[in-house]
Amino acid sequence: MAKKKQDKQDHVVVVTKKSLQFFEEYINNPSPTGFEYPGQKLWLDYLKPYIDESFIDNYGTAVGVINPKAEFKVVIEAHADEISWFVNYITNDGLIYVIRNGGSDHQIAPSKRVNIHTDKGMVKAVFGWPAIHTRSGGEKEEAPALKNIFLDCGCTTKEEVEKLGVHVGCVITYEDEFMVLNDRYYVGRALDNRAGGFMIAEVARLLKENKKKLPFGLYIVNSVQEEIGLRGAEMIADRIKPHVAIITDVTHDTTTPMINKITQGDLACGKGPVVSYAPAVQTNLNKLLIETAEKNNIPFQRQASSRSTGTDTDAFAYSNGGVPSALISLPLRYMHTTVEMIHKEDVDNVIRLIYHSLLNIKKDHDFRYSK
Repeated sequence: MAKKKQDKQDHVVVVTKKSLQFFEEYINNPSPTGFEYPGQKLWLDYLKPYIDESFIDNYGTAVGVINPKAEFKVVIEAHADEISWFVNYITNDGLIYVIRNGGSDHQIAPSKRVNIHTDKGMVKAVFGWPAIHTRSGGEKEEAPALKNIFLDCGCTTKEEVEKLGVHVGCVITYEDEFMVLNDRYYVGRALDNRAGGFMIAEVARLLKENKKKLPFGLYIVNSVQEEIGLRGAEMIADRIKPHVAIITDVTHDTTTPMINKITQGDLACGKGPVVSYAPAVQTNLNKLLIETAEKNNIPFQRQASSRSTGTDTDAFAYSNGGVPSALISLPLRYMHTTVEMIHKEDVDNVIRLIYHSLLNIKKDHDFRYSK
């Protein structure tokens, strides 16, 4: 009876009040690509009670380690950076033009409030846009584009802007913050992919609270610079040299308007984690994930990716002579906007799937194909 009770306890994931408070603080904290450190510190401070040691690499990737002396190494990974903008040009009239830092969407920018990060502190600004009354009627309207979106920080000269501490190269993030919608969805900017950082931290918490002893070293990795080409994952994979890697990121909920299911697949928030099929996804490790989900009654969906997954999975898979890697994705609505949405149950089920999958990996687990 005692064992049955323990199995039931392990099967249920409850996002505690403390962990939800951390999640909100973590999402609200800016972590633009290349400037992730404050968020990484928050993440490590939360993680530290559940790990044996930690380190941060030269570019800011944060790693928590359980069983650091073990020779066999397993990675669970997410990326910490959010898309943002850079100040690129300041006009004589005090307006600011920008360039992307990652895949920022120019179409959502007009009328957004932003924070410009400077050495003198945060400077408030807005993305301006001409009023509907002033735009040319009857003709095809000019759409928002990188060439015409601009920031207004209330200054009328370039000198005024510069006195605030704003200069070319300052990074810019949106103000929007975390909320819970209809007691069903978490909403905010940069759920892509700080939701992943939250979930792998919760896996570490559950392992500690359920007193699970792993037969390998577990590296909980929060990588930087994914949004500009998987750069943080490339660096940390070379440093850790893992034997197995399970990556988590977000993928598109394709049930909302203007998304082509023929090209994007049929995926929905609330229907469970998404397992991927792609050349970088090692087949036998993927089978372990699927068997784990089926054994533990975890709902899941399937996705196929042409050529590459476009996630840190690719960086880990093709590192160090080839590392068995797999991807567990979290369905998300409105990617790269300030109102990204994820389902609470999907968050729980991704945590459960990673947690139970780790318990099914053996010491020196060999995922190679049989002869």
